[in-house]
Amino acid sequence: MGFFLVEPIVAIYAFASFLVYPLVQQYVYRRLWEELTNTTYPVEDRNSRCVNNSSNHSSHHEVVQKAASLFSLYSELFSMIPSLIVTLMLVAYSDHRGRKITIILPLLGSLTYTISFLAISFFELNLYLLIIANFISSLFGGIGTLLGGCFSYIADLCDDSKHRTLRMAGVDMVIGLLSGVASISTGYFLRAAGFNWPFLTSALFQLANLLYAIFLLEETVRPSDPLLSPVNGPSQRPVLKLLYGVYHLFAGGSKRRNCLLVLLLSTFTSYCFANMGGLSMVTLYELNEPLCWSEILIGYGSALSTVVFLTSFVGVTLLSRCLHNVAIVFIGLLSVMSGLVMIAFAKTTLMMFLVRLPMLLAIMPAPVLRSMMSKVISKSEQGALFACVAFLESLSSNVAFAVFSSLYAATVAWFPGFCFLLAAGLCLIPMALLAAVGFVSSDEAKEEEAILSQEESYPEDDEPCV
Repeated sequence: MGFFLVEPIVAIYAFASFLVYPLVQQYVYRRLWEELTNTTYPVEDRNSRCVNNSSNHSSHHEVVQKAASLFSLYSELFSMIPSLIVTLMLVAYSDHRGRKITIILPLLGSLTYTISFLAISFFELNLYLLIIANFISSLFGGIGTLLGGCFSYIADLCDDSKHRTLRMAGVDMVIGLLSGVASISTGYFLRAAGFNWPFLTSALFQLANLLYAIFLLEETVRPSDPLLSPVNGPSQRPVLKLLYGVYHLFAGGSKRRNCLLVLLLSTFTSYCFANMGGLSMVTLYELNEPLCWSEILIGYGSALSTVVFLTSFVGVTLLSRCLHNVAIVFIGLLSVMSGLVMIAFAKTTLMMFLVRLPMLLAIMPAPVLRSMMSKVISKSEQGALFACVAFLESLSSNVAFAVFSSLYAATVAWFPGFCFLLAAGLCLIPMALLAAVGFVSSDEAKEEEAILSQEESYPEDDEPCV
């Protein structure tokens, strides 16, 4: 007996990934510290590693901060392009041959990366082999491919738009809760057992997840389904067929619908760029002076950040009963902006923890915008839509990571919080686009209302005979 639930896959993936993600920057940071300073990494029992304020100690931090941010930049650049191409092709392909391929391949790539990380850590191999491992895993897709497949899977099952919104928000909530459980345990796991055991544990969870996706998860799209059969177009070459599916998404719609869809995609992309760009530098900011957080505090901070997923889900559930989707997204953008501004000036541990309060609704824009886009297209085009969404989300996140990594390396010496202020300012772009979305949506609603009222005004005697 199979299951039509992708939530367990997302939950296990989030848990396994966040056993590793918080450790990646810490592992790279420690290795670079030892290589660049020729000293052992300062591990203290206290919460903060700022043992002294000597100029020598500060210069070590500055050098390692720059090297770590540039290492992250190179890693992302090598994996970005193949991951984007695979995401676009696989999720669009799922409209014709099924959603499971978009779920199974990213899980296989993630397992490959974790095993490679374990080997590099266990045998103390060259640190730059991590970049090669990241590149290889990107050939299987990434988190964008997995989520694109999962959201398409949910769109296949949910005809009601409100139910679809809540279930998509539920996926984001599951990511937050399970990644929070993993994050809060990584610091203690690392201190008690080192890096190897967390990597091994993550690999075992990912293996179990892969087996569930292969053998238990049911398929929602059948090649024989007439509703979801391939559109008429180039069939001799699979690549052309896939690209034609994305092209048909816009070619088959009205001008007003395409305008609304482009505005929604632009709003979603600019939101991801600002949000992910700012948040990607938080761990390095916490490792730097004057915070100098230990692995325990970093774990607590990551876990507390994931509570945002739960509060955003509750926010979507409650606010959707009394507010329009545009208003919900606007509130979420304000939450992101206020939190990023607060991070820029956080200089104490208490203040850094309190940063999470204004960001409690920061995830709301993502599921609401996905649901709004899904509602304006037909069911047979969900895969093509979420291929575009996943492609743009991955592209914006990777470009943001690269831009903010290099920017942080350039500004860390004089003002480490500059990146967060810039990200907060960039939130004004999706806000402006959202205003345009509200304008176009209101015009479209008025037109539909006028058509309906016109149809209702016809007397029954004037109906044509069949």
